[in-house]
Amino acid sequence: MGQFAERYQPAALGDYEALWRWSVEEPGDFWASVWDYLEIDATQAPRSVISGGPMPNTTWFEGATLNYAEHILRGNGLSDTDVAAVGRSQTRPAQELSLGELHEEVRRAAAGLRRLGVGPGDRVVALLPNIPETLVAFLATASIGAVWASCAPEFGARGVLDRWTQVQPKVLLAVDGYRYGAKPIDISGVVDQIRRGLPTVQSTVLLPYLDLDATISGDVQTWSDLTADTTEPLRFEPVPFAHPLYILSSSGTTGRPKQIVHGHGGILLEHGKQLALHHDLGPGDRFFWFSTTGWMMWNYLMSGLLAGASIVMFDGDPASPTLETLWSIVEQSAVTLAGFSAPFLMACRGAGLRPGETLDLRRLREIGSTGAPLPDAGYRWISEAVAPMPVSNISGGTDVCSAFVGGAPVLPVRSGAIACRQLGWRVDAFDPDGQPLREIDGELVITGPAPSMPVGLWGDEDRRRYRASYFESFDGVWSHGDWITIFNDGSCVISGRSDATLNRGGVRLGTADFYSVIEEHDMVDDSLVVHLEDDEGGLGDLLAFVVLRDGQELTEELREWLRARLRAELSPRHVPDEIQAAPVIPRTISGKKLEVPVKRILLGAAASQVASASALQDPNSLHYFETFGERWREKSQRSKS
Repeated sequence: MGQFAERYQPAALGDYEALWRWSVEEPGDFWASVWDYLEIDATQAPRSVISGGPMPNTTWFEGATLNYAEHILRGNGLSDTDVAAVGRSQTRPAQELSLGELHEEVRRAAAGLRRLGVGPGDRVVALLPNIPETLVAFLATASIGAVWASCAPEFGARGVLDRWTQVQPKVLLAVDGYRYGAKPIDISGVVDQIRRGLPTVQSTVLLPYLDLDATISGDVQTWSDLTADTTEPLRFEPVPFAHPLYILSSSGTTGRPKQIVHGHGGILLEHGKQLALHHDLGPGDRFFWFSTTGWMMWNYLMSGLLAGASIVMFDGDPASPTLETLWSIVEQSAVTLAGFSAPFLMACRGAGLRPGETLDLRRLREIGSTGAPLPDAGYRWISEAVAPMPVSNISGGTDVCSAFVGGAPVLPVRSGAIACRQLGWRVDAFDPDGQPLREIDGELVITGPAPSMPVGLWGDEDRRRYRASYFESFDGVWSHGDWITIFNDGSCVISGRSDATLNRGGVRLGTADFYSVIEEHDMVDDSLVVHLEDDEGGLGDLLAFVVLRDGQELTEELREWLRARLRAELSPRHVPDEIQAAPVIPRTISGKKLEVPVKRILLGAAASQVASASALQDPNSLHYFETFGERWREKSQRSKS
């Protein structure tokens, strides 16, 4: 990052805040500098950097044509013999692909897709795990100018069809099954259901993974057929800057998931900037982030090759045989930057893991965390149980396929806080009247355009859904749906979803604050807090649900400890009226807690009305709350009569 500042904005050298201000106040100059720094190779040069109207009508690099896959495969400091991708799996032995081997596999796969009639703009969908073949298929699709979409194999048929029927794919790629820990899971029946539900699919390609002799009914090619030997060269289709690269799906907890379209150029610039500048990745680094192909962090991980880093992929159960599994991957693969979800890190802490003592993690220099706010206890655990090192707690999302707040190698890490707003992202905190706030919670907004904002939503030709999703709260301003506190030193804290914020007696309470205290106790594995308002203007009912570790019970002593800690560390308003033990906290497949759906269930809505079972990690996780809600409403009625 220092080299970037010295070359393009020397007045800001050594002053991150000044560099950030330049990046958002002069976005044309900044993104032109990123383009130059990353040595973007455009087939046709852009006529302008930024044009059009204010958000959401901004146009980036008008007239430019390029290809994301071409920039991945040029090496960016890796030689043909250097390892580009490491694949570790609980289904088969480890694999490594050199850059030259990756280029050759993509060449063959692209030729195979062309034989199937795939051309620019066609959709290729993949029910594939996080393995090197998936990287190959993705880059082959991108090289043609076709559009990629993927779901993890653990998705059920309904969840997949809710997403893919909207995008009308031409080709389906799928595995026959996989192992999750020691358990073999055959999904051939799910693949058949998906094929029947996608009438636009003209060709299916099966990758035998669980069973190397697997077959499925009908006219199906195998992966070997797709990647058969050919003399056809690898050609990169030059596409416009905003040409769709891939389609990412929203969680879909309350209806059909939004199909969010990201373009070649926006992802190329944003990921290159993030990984090379904010994560300081380059040749010689090994980049690992635990993810499935159904989460945007998979796409983020693939872009590690833009910075010349080797990427490390893992498919399997991160807790099998123990929570040390992923840390062993870090050791075995000589990972330098390892990323996890915040709940995983807190689970490691709760289990008493000390991987820095039991494993050789000397090459590890940075830990990334996302998916939820990482509390102070998580930072402290990393420092004590792994090693004192930078922790990059990032937040952004599927909507931008990146992070707009996170770390920077030139800034110190403050436990429990996010170091800074990322370069190029004009993040602010607004009050309800659209006025900026500092040092207190406000609505997280983005007041300036960025290249990796979505090209649009698939099928939303008049862009009404796009505007309604992001620009309805404040005119010309992106509202993200989180509460954020921005401090005077530029650091920030995200305290949860704004639509899940508790309002008790006129005081807003962020749910992340509760979780950081409750889940600090060694007996608590997970938690969820909801507030049921009082129609007559009272304080209402504040309910906390906790999932206890194996063998633990919710005693009155534990309840009192939690109440005392919440009162002391937060405020008397944070003390729940009830603390109940739940068997599981409902989460989406990507790990988000279902705070608002649970609240609606407690108020009387049916689980089927508030969340799609196919979008949940555990389709049965809402049943407890339906039963509890019935009892709670009966109790409330009796108390009022």
